[in-house]
Amino acid sequence: MPPPGGFESVKYKRNLPFRGPGALAILGGVTLVSAYGFYRLGKGNLEKRELEREKVWSRIHLVPLLLAEGDRAAYARHQADVALEKAIMKDVAGWEVRVCLEPMKP
Repeated sequence: MPPPGGFESVKYKRNLPFRGPGALAILGGVTLVSAYGFYRLGKGNLEKRELEREKVWSRIHLVPLLLAEGDRAAYARHQADVALEKAIMKDVAGWEVRVCLEPMKP
C-alpha cells in the first residue's frame, strides 16, 4: 500500500544551466572582431606601401653617391696598379707604363 500522504512526485523536467550568449550575440561579436581585423589590415597595407615607396626613393637618391664611390675606388685601384707596375718593371730597359684615361667599357 502507498505510504500515508502518497508517493513523492517524479522529477522529469530537465534542469539545464544557462549555456552562454545567444546566436545573435556571437554573430555580432564575430562581425565586430572581423571588421576591426580588416581595418588594421588596411592600415598595415598603407604603412607597408609607404615604407616601400620610401625605400625606392632612398635608393634613387643614393645611386649617384654609390656611383661616385665606385668611380673613386676604381680610380684608386688603377693608380695602385700603375704604381705597382712601375715598381716591378723599373729595371726593364725601354718599358713604358701606359696609363689609360678612358673610362672602362662594360
